[in-house]
Amino acid sequence: MGAWALLLPLLVATARAQVCAVSNNIFEVQENTIQSGPLAHVDVPTGQQVTLGSSSTPFAFRIQGTELFLNVTPDYEENTLLEAHLECKSGNTVVTQLRVIVFVLDVNDNPPKFPFELRVEDVPEDSKVNTTVIPETELEAQDPDKGDVLFYTLQEVTPGAGSFFSLLGTNLPALRLDRPLDFYKWQSMSLLLLVRDTQEENAQPSHTATATLVLDVRPADLRPPWFLPCAYSDLYVCINAEYQGAVPTGHRLPAPLILHPGPIYAVDGDRGVNQRVLYSIVTGQDDGTFAIGADSGNLTMTRSVPSPKTFTLLVKGEQSDGARYSVTWVTIEARSATGSVPQFLQSRYYGTVARNSAVGVEVRNAASPSLPLRVWAQDPDFPDLNSAITYRITNNTNFRMDGEIVRTAAQLTQEGVSYAEVEAMNTVTAGTARSVLEIQVLEPQGPPPTAGPTESQAEDRRFSAVDMAALGGVLGALLLLALIALVILGHKQFGRRLKCCSGKALDHQALTFDNQAFSDPHEANWAPAPRASPGPTRAGPPESPKPPEPAPQEASGSAAAGPAPGAPEAARDGGSPAAVRSILTKERRPDEGGYKAVWFGEDIGAEADVVVLNAPAPDAARAPDSGSEHSGDGDDEDGEPGGSSTYV
Repeated sequence: MGAWALLLPLLVATARAQVCAVSNNIFEVQENTIQSGPLAHVDVPTGQQVTLGSSSTPFAFRIQGTELFLNVTPDYEENTLLEAHLECKSGNTVVTQLRVIVFVLDVNDNPPKFPFELRVEDVPEDSKVNTTVIPETELEAQDPDKGDVLFYTLQEVTPGAGSFFSLLGTNLPALRLDRPLDFYKWQSMSLLLLVRDTQEENAQPSHTATATLVLDVRPADLRPPWFLPCAYSDLYVCINAEYQGAVPTGHRLPAPLILHPGPIYAVDGDRGVNQRVLYSIVTGQDDGTFAIGADSGNLTMTRSVPSPKTFTLLVKGEQSDGARYSVTWVTIEARSATGSVPQFLQSRYYGTVARNSAVGVEVRNAASPSLPLRVWAQDPDFPDLNSAITYRITNNTNFRMDGEIVRTAAQLTQEGVSYAEVEAMNTVTAGTARSVLEIQVLEPQGPPPTAGPTESQAEDRRFSAVDMAALGGVLGALLLLALIALVILGHKQFGRRLKCCSGKALDHQALTFDNQAFSDPHEANWAPAPRASPGPTRAGPPESPKPPEPAPQEASGSAAAGPAPGAPEAARDGGSPAAVRSILTKERRPDEGGYKAVWFGEDIGAEADVVVLNAPAPDAARAPDSGSEHSGDGDDEDGEPGGSSTYV
């Protein structure tokens, strides 16, 4: 026995030497931790090899020699446990199988996440206090990290919204209503829901997430219809108006009755609901004298009232869905209209109109000239009879009434102030009232106004764009034809003269000689003689003309300043405007050496004296330069075309 005790450890050591072994086969590794060194060492017997079995976690491990390495960065959210199966083989025979297990430890590395970013919730206005508006299951966030406890808080975005809503608890994100809602004050509120995976804000690591809650207050049907105008009202209650009116006995008014303080009108007290209101008469009439429009609320008469009487009607306004209604009183007094007279709103009306205005022109309001002068009277007892009031002017034929508008009845030619009396008569009660019109006739600032077109005339003046375009085309064509005709007629009538004058103008520009005697700026009397005949009379040349000797070049200016020799005495005297006036033409013929001067006497038909001023010899040498002008002059008829002087 003692020998076996000595041999047992040896046998065990020998057995171990024949199989693979690892020092530790269970490990714990935090997620996101990178293992740079070997995870475990494998003791492999001589002649054997160690490999990873197929049941190992894919791609998680690798073996280099006899070292086992972790091949990935552990992630708790992907794998909480990694397993390596080791096989020791001798040849193809598996001698030993080993299992190495790695537990991945979770760390707080993920933020929580809400299932939404924006949540819009309709909350009825009449929701009870402490009601859960949104349950916890619809608001709670999810955290992938195992064992994390989430903490929720609510922050207001709309100021004051935090006083209406709260969370059931820090770890229970159910939304609760804390106070009554008011649609008129708070129609929409926004809150920010925040979640944290640590209780302390400054804890590390710590992650948060947020989501927005929008609470839209849906109006509830809380109030009945309100008859307007309310005698008293706030946002929650209205003391309904009561209506009064009067009708004349013996008359059935065709139009809806005019009531005080206004027509029967009701609205839904809940503006957000705004149900349509239907009207009906509940009590107050047995004979059906009055009827009310179900949709409009207009009160009308179905028959006349023969004698004075007071009707007290109970009128109901009910929502179209029948959920709520309210009632009010309508008092109608039927009384005799005898003695009821209309009343003007003003004792005197002031207007203006332009002088020479056409008949039918509106008189303008003196206070507001852009508006017509309008007179208006009303029956204080029966306002429903105002439409039965007619107007007329009683004492001035220059004006007339067109309904309530004042118009001219004659053309006003004198400036000044006109007065007229206007009478208003109630055709039902025969009551009358009078007022004064003070109308000032003013000098017009522009064209005298005309009476406005009648409806048929206004319709006649409406033209389409096509009509206007066609009219414009026709007028343009006629204008073009007229211009062509004027050009042709002008060419036939004045073409030769224009051609002649054009040639002389060119000749004048070519020559620089000028008669200085007629360039004096003080000589302004160029008007024709007072007794000019319709046309000039051409005078024959004198019997023995003697042209003067040409003056030297340096004295030409002084010689030209005085009258030419042989001029009539009246021309030399330079007398009154009725005296003989001289006209020195600036025409120079190329074959003559001077200018032509013509004097006319008091009678344009008198014989004309002609004096020719010869130019110096150098000028004559230049005559060929302007020979083109010779043919247009027509002076060859005077004879001596080659001479140095010309007589007219």
